[in-house]
Amino acid sequence: MKLRPYQQEVAKAVLNSIQSHRGLTFSVEIARQGGKNELSAHLELLLLTLYMARGGNLIKCSPTFKPQTIISMARLKDRLDDFGFNGLYHSQMGYIIQLGEAKAIFLSAEESSSVVGHTADILLEIDESQDVAKEKYNKEFRPMGSATNVTCIHYGTTWDDDTLLEEIKQNNLELERIDGIKRHFRYDWQEITRYNRDYGRYVIQERERLGEDHPLFRTQYALLPIKGGGRFLSRQQIAQMIGSHQRLQSPHKAGTLYIAGVDLAGEATQEMSLLRGARPEQDSSVASPSLRSGLRLTPQNDKERRVRNDRERSQDSTVITIAEVDMPNRLPVLKIVEQYQWTGITHSQLYPQMVEIVKNIWNCHRIAVDATGLGQPVASFLKKELGSKVIPFTFTQRSKSALGFELLSYINSNRLKLYQQDGSREYRETMFQLEKAKAQYRPNQTVNFYVPPWEGHDDFLMSLALLTVAAKESTVRHAKGSTRDYS
Repeated sequence: MKLRPYQQEVAKAVLNSIQSHRGLTFSVEIARQGGKNELSAHLELLLLTLYMARGGNLIKCSPTFKPQTIISMARLKDRLDDFGFNGLYHSQMGYIIQLGEAKAIFLSAEESSSVVGHTADILLEIDESQDVAKEKYNKEFRPMGSATNVTCIHYGTTWDDDTLLEEIKQNNLELERIDGIKRHFRYDWQEITRYNRDYGRYVIQERERLGEDHPLFRTQYALLPIKGGGRFLSRQQIAQMIGSHQRLQSPHKAGTLYIAGVDLAGEATQEMSLLRGARPEQDSSVASPSLRSGLRLTPQNDKERRVRNDRERSQDSTVITIAEVDMPNRLPVLKIVEQYQWTGITHSQLYPQMVEIVKNIWNCHRIAVDATGLGQPVASFLKKELGSKVIPFTFTQRSKSALGFELLSYINSNRLKLYQQDGSREYRETMFQLEKAKAQYRPNQTVNFYVPPWEGHDDFLMSLALLTVAAKESTVRHAKGSTRDYS
């Protein structure tokens, strides 16, 4: 079998445990695309071959049936075909592959899956163990091998310090200190690069794109765990976002590419602010630098001014962030050139101003708009007015996580720059939200980033993040034969 030395090391340890009936539990961390799945398929192929006359079950569970379990089954079938077993094995019930008397049983570890009743007497495999719930494993999968003292192997990449894989890993390291038997195997991207130079070149490009401290680079390639939560951005990350360019009120040079990120206030919040007596003056003109709040009150004294400030702090805002897209190398650099904020004004009142800003003032090439919930009608209106330039973005757990990771990639690689500090309310609020933003890293390798409600709002933060969606659409579409000057 064509396995690399580090794959062979794991395979030999697992086979030794099986053949000597030691029933060891192994943990294997291999950097993304480093051959973890091939190692698993080759082990399954070898064990089915060894046990095809004697019989027995090996069981493999994955976090999901579609696509992970199905992919694992397809990979094993491919290896069986490669080694001349085509026509000799057969499938049963959509999740079992049988060669002779030996069976490979593929199960889902999803919370709703029904797996009780299966027995593993050859091997128990847990794929992407960091994504499998501890309770599900301990209650339903681990007992499958209790009567046979089955050998168990957990595959995956690191995430945080509260996953099943991390728990198994730490237990294995402690046992290794006691008896000297190697149970934990770790091969980061640098180890894999020793055997695949092309892989190393690819990961270096990913490090350049994401930044070395990006959660995905740390966990998927460097195999370094992240903390379960805390600040979304460090002070160093915020500091490197501060640019040297001036804030603009309109485009400064013909041919420059501009994009926009639009985060919409909750309509209910806006209407409640009117009911509570905010009394915004109606203004159909575009929000100028002196009127960016969109809510013009004239407090008569310091007390009224403090009340006004407290009220606005408690209200969500609609925020538009304009960025200039520069392409000095392969990757886009975003320079924030202008920000607009409206507090206490309904979406319908803002339609003319938003269109004027993104269409007539900045001629934005792409506009990413929050289309979640009550934002959907706004996104539809803007799309009707501006066509394919508008990219509706719906916030879900997965999409917001991807947005957060993309924002981090821009920040870490020094490709997102704010304008020079100008003492404005927009600048202060942006810095405030960047400072207060928290990150919650979930077991399913997603992240939630937000400003705690008791601290303030995250409208400027989300508007910044939405720029990365607009930038992706702009640069991808322009890459198809465009000769536009980005300088």
